[in-house]
Amino acid sequence: MKPLRKGQRRRPAGRPRRMITGLLLAAAIAVVLLSVQPAPATIRGSAHDFSGVDPEQQICIFCHTTHNADTTVTDAPLWNHDVTTKNYQVYNSPSLDATPGQPAGASRLCLSCHDGTIAVDSYGDRTGVIFLGGDAAIGADELTNDHPVSFTYDDSLAVQDGELFLPSSAPSGMGGTIAQDLLFNNQLECASCHDVHNGPAAAAVNDHLLTVTQVQSQLCLTCHNK
Repeated sequence: MKPLRKGQRRRPAGRPRRMITGLLLAAAIAVVLLSVQPAPATIRGSAHDFSGVDPEQQICIFCHTTHNADTTVTDAPLWNHDVTTKNYQVYNSPSLDATPGQPAGASRLCLSCHDGTIAVDSYGDRTGVIFLGGDAAIGADELTNDHPVSFTYDDSLAVQDGELFLPSSAPSGMGGTIAQDLLFNNQLECASCHDVHNGPAAAAVNDHLLTVTQVQSQLCLTCHNK
C-alpha cells in the first residue's frame, strides 16, 4: 500500500470508483424522472377530436363557441351545435325501480350527434353532412336496449331497489362519492359513465371514454350492489 501524501485521505475500503459512479448516475436519473410530470389528458387526439373535418382544424367549435353561442341550451356553456328534438322510446323493465324520462341535460347533447339525426359537423351556421351510423348511432334505434339515463338516482331509489349502493356515501373509485363524481343534480346521465372531454380518468381507462374500467365489471359494480 502506498504511503499517503500530505493532506491526502485514504479511500474507504469497499467503495470502488465504479460503484460510486454508478450510484451518482442512478441518483441523477431518479431526479430527472421525479421532475417529469405526465402530460394531462385532453380532448386533443381523443375520439371527440374532429379537427380533421374543420377548415381551420378547430376542436372545440363542434360543441362550443366564444361568440354568438346558443344560450337557450341549458347545462351547455357557450353551446354551438344543433340539438336533437327527437322523442325516444326509453328502456323499461319489470325490475327497474327508477323512472327514466326523455333524455335531458348532457344526455340530450350527446344524442345530438349519437342518435344519427343531426350531423356531427352541424355547428354554428353550418349544415353538416357527416352522420354517425352503426354502433356509434346509439339512439338511432331508440333507447329501449340501452342503459337508462335522465333519472333520479338518490338514496331513496337505492333503498327501494335494494341492489344499488347509496350514492351519497358509496365511493365512486374516483376520489369522492357516486353522487359527487358521477351524478348531475342526482341525475344519472350519459356523462356519468363517459367523459366527453377525455379527462384523466377516461384517458386512463382508454375504452369508449369511460370514467371507470369495465375490467371485472368495475363500471357496473360501482353503482350496482351485486
